Amino acid sequence: MEKQRLFNIEEFDIKLNTEFLATNFVYCNEIDSTNDFLMNNDDYNRHGTVLLAEFQTNGKGRKRRQWSSTRGQNLTFSILLNKNLKGDRINHYNFGAALALGNAIENLFQLPVEMKWPNDILIKGKKVAGILCESASQGDKITKLIIGIGVNVNQPHFPGKYNLEPTSIRIEFKKEVSREKLLSEFFNIFESVIERIEKAPETILNDWRAKCRMIGEKVRIITDEGEQFGKFEDVDENGYLMLRKGDKIEKIHYGDITLRR
Repeated sequence: MEKQRLFNIEEFDIKLNTEFLATNFVYCNEIDSTNDFLMNNDDYNRHGTVLLAEFQTNGKGRKRRQWSSTRGQNLTFSILLNKNLKGDRINHYNFGAALALGNAIENLFQLPVEMKWPNDILIKGKKVAGILCESASQGDKITKLIIGIGVNVNQPHFPGKYNLEPTSIRIEFKKEVSREKLLSEFFNIFESVIERIEKAPETILNDWRAKCRMIGEKVRIITDEGEQFGKFEDVDENGYLMLRKGDKIEKIHYGDITLRR
């Protein structure tokens, strides 16, 4: 068993260059869920607050699936945003976070990254990271957005069976990498992405489209209502998948997507 290397906050802080994102940085060794903690704890409500945990006992992905991560080898964290939030731009934050993380990985390790709808980041077709956005609202107003992110950084192997084969940056880069440098690079990029979401959200969608190889392909989508088949035509202005079935277009809000062979 590999020795756990604790996150070095000083090394992270030296590389961080943001105005508000992660300037309030909370670190813990173990917690049930970083998303749940920030959503339900009013003591941590500063815009841009980040909670990073070495291990989550109840880490979760989309559709309440459990997110499993080896202690001290990966990055599992959540971001709290509560300013300038608009209900029709939640998916922009999801896509924007994916793009920022993809850019950070490409900048530091020269590994080509692609996007998988709705919230996965892939390297060579294998999942290296996932994102889960959850929001709270009062009436029509979004009061809080929590962006939970899990990144497979230095985990050397992934026992078990998966719907989408996982990988890690260490596996693809062929050496152990600095979690601290990756996380600070991500926040430095994501802060500027957030500004773009507020001022020019269409640019986020365009950049995401350019990284999604599935657009234009025949796909299978599994939702709570069952299976659907068609062509991944595009994403609309809100980030929903547009599925072409013959001469009709159906809008898909969520689901598990795979290529049809």
